[in-house]
Amino acid sequence: MLDAYCCQGGAGMGYYLAGFEVLGIDKDPQPRYPFAFARADAVEFIAQHGAEFDFVHASPPCQGYSDAQRIQGNAHPDLIAPTRDALSRAGRPWVIENVGGARPELRDPVMLCGAMFGLRTYRHRYFETGGGLVLAVPEHPAHLAPQAKMGRPVPEGWFGQFVGNFSGVALAREVMAVPWMNRDGIRECIPPAYTRLIGRQAAAAAGLEVRWAA
Repeated sequence: MLDAYCCQGGAGMGYYLAGFEVLGIDKDPQPRYPFAFARADAVEFIAQHGAEFDFVHASPPCQGYSDAQRIQGNAHPDLIAPTRDALSRAGRPWVIENVGGARPELRDPVMLCGAMFGLRTYRHRYFETGGGLVLAVPEHPAHLAPQAKMGRPVPEGWFGQFVGNFSGVALAREVMAVPWMNRDGIRECIPPAYTRLIGRQAAAAAGLEVRWAA
């Protein structure tokens, strides 16, 4: 599978655990990425090579949709539409992931939350699917645990946000199961549990024989 806009590999790890061989691409070097990596423009790479993969995941940069960036007045490119166009032309099953602020730009997305997987973070992320893929998601549990404010230490029994210049990198690595990441990777990553679920469903829908599934 192709992991586009891969950053440090939270999504890629989930697909690996679902049994896929993973190739990550990103416009920036990603020395912490744990799988095969190529430095490339994601839209161009998908347009040229997307059809060569069994499945494609894309996480266009989310900064343009975050509340913090809106408050600061920072501008970022909208890459969801050109990414969708490239994925549709590739003709393979695909998913586009982004934050809640991007929901109006996504078409009928489903939402995944850390509480669905027993993680001590809520971290809502939205997933638009295409190429024939339809996702079934777990029931969304009530948010019973309090959530620490952005950038604040996480008290015992609370859930962490782990965004921005947060404290507690070691805790975030443990909570989201991303021990290889630094702060930069953690604050933007998808917990691998999310994409392990997606990967298993994508493989089953396509009738693929995966290498193994953890």
